[in-house]
Amino acid sequence: MEKMDLSQAEAVADLIASESRAQHRMAMQQMRGSFSNELNGLRDKLLHFTSLMELELDFSEEDVTFANRDELLTFAKDIVDRINRLEQSFRLGNAIKKGIPVAIVGPTNAGKSTLLNRLVGEEKAIVSNIHGTTRDVIEDTVVIDGVLYRFIDTAGLRHTEDVVESMGIERSFKKLKEAAIVLVILDITEVIKNGLPAVYLDVIEHLVPEQRLITVFNKIDLADEDRIACFNESVLKNGSVAYVSASKDRQMDYLRSEIAKAAALPSVAEGDIVISNARHHALLLKANRSLNQVIQGLTNGLSGDLLSQDLREAIHLLGKITGGEITSENILHNIFKTLLHRQVRFD
Repeated sequence: MEKMDLSQAEAVADLIASESRAQHRMAMQQMRGSFSNELNGLRDKLLHFTSLMELELDFSEEDVTFANRDELLTFAKDIVDRINRLEQSFRLGNAIKKGIPVAIVGPTNAGKSTLLNRLVGEEKAIVSNIHGTTRDVIEDTVVIDGVLYRFIDTAGLRHTEDVVESMGIERSFKKLKEAAIVLVILDITEVIKNGLPAVYLDVIEHLVPEQRLITVFNKIDLADEDRIACFNESVLKNGSVAYVSASKDRQMDYLRSEIAKAAALPSVAEGDIVISNARHHALLLKANRSLNQVIQGLTNGLSGDLLSQDLREAIHLLGKITGGEITSENILHNIFKTLLHRQVRFD
């Protein structure tokens, strides 16, 4: 059996900690070495690139050209594109690994805590008829259709003079920004009586286009069915709608299906490389910065010694992901291979 590199060993830890099918599949893919193979391929190409640059430096007094700058520029851009694709997969990978963040927001006493308890299947939040009971953020995770979700119950939104409650409300809006899906919980009896509360519009104003909104009308067990049927949903701004009774466990499966639809995660096919490790992502970002410096240097006609520094840095950063280092000896060995391959003669 081949020895595992660092990224594969980290995948083993992820596999052990996996709570959902999606997490398990992603960890298995990385453990098999697909990510490592991609990185090793990129590093080999960068090593070849660096060897050509340093070969020119070693024989700068000779009238010999080893590296066509236009070809190197195209080559560097191709590697940056490939690293960009790896970087961009992190949003999906991180969501699968840590759980898709779902914020539960709304006015006080709308039933947010009851809803959280029902979704996660245990008493995580205190349930009370007293307004402002939840003053801090409560989080828990649950798997729906093989995907992990991280539910965030926030303090009830209302105008208050209470300093502690106000701090909780401020945290609620901060958590709202982190969520991929936002559940706005409204008491259907209050909406029928008084219309949409002002805090509903406050929440809408804080949303960004990437976030998915589900307006949840709770306490349908306390409302007249005819009044519910006559409710005009056109007053809602966007997103989907669910009518539930969290306390009576009515229509909660429908809400779960709406949450799964809102997540709309792309499927991870066999062979797809998805980054889920924050350390890997940070190193890829740094490597990309170094390679963009190379592209800029090639465009501006920068000297080979300066380009070589950024190339070495990119190789070093990619090596830190797998735990493998490229040394000066590796580069020197590759230089000799290049010389032998080209059968260069100096008279």
